[in-house]
Amino acid sequence: MQIFVIESSPSTAERLVTALRRQGYAARSARLGHEALRSYQGADLILLDLGLPDMDGVEVCRSIRAAGRTPIICLNDQDNALDRVLALQAGADDCVARSCGEREILARIEAVMRRIVGREGGRPQVISWSALRIDNRAREVHLSDRAVKVTSKEFDLLYTLAASPETVVSRKELMATIWNDHWAGASRTIDIHVSSLRTKLGSPDWIITIRGVGYRMGYGRVPSESAGVAVGS
Repeated sequence: MQIFVIESSPSTAERLVTALRRQGYAARSARLGHEALRSYQGADLILLDLGLPDMDGVEVCRSIRAAGRTPIICLNDQDNALDRVLALQAGADDCVARSCGEREILARIEAVMRRIVGREGGRPQVISWSALRIDNRAREVHLSDRAVKVTSKEFDLLYTLAASPETVVSRKELMATIWNDHWAGASRTIDIHVSSLRTKLGSPDWIITIRGVGYRMGYGRVPSESAGVAVGS
């Protein structure tokens, strides 16, 4: 499992990376928020220092959460209730004081990942469906071995449908799962993303509309030329 440490202190980052690797995780780090936002993709979990030198850690958390569902554990220098509330409101899965120590941080990582696995029902990391290959770890979509460029939300939508390809997923469930929005009336958002995916995959038949209910996966035709590169944001 790949853990990305976003930490302002080089010595603390080195210590955390060493502890994580000792526990069998793959780990890497970044010191600046802007650097982290360019390179966090592919991480299975993010440890985020709220006290970054170049930008507000809460804003970094909010940006990562807006782009996808990568688990985030925030670290702050003081056990401050307001900091915890702001981090959780920004989309963090947990927020702990840095003083809690490495053992507790490791335990928090395990707890968050157990919740994620439980929530996703043990979904496969790589899904092959007809000519489509959807890699949840790399967050890449391939159609007949050609990479298709999709946004983060488009990826989440396609992955959610492909994870249960024979099941119709309701619009309400899609809004709650992908956009964390429980208002079933916000359907225009789904329509836009479904339309975009159909265009990028070269066929409307990859995603089937079940009127009045939701969507399920279909078997689209494979175009002779599939434009695109790796998944974008």
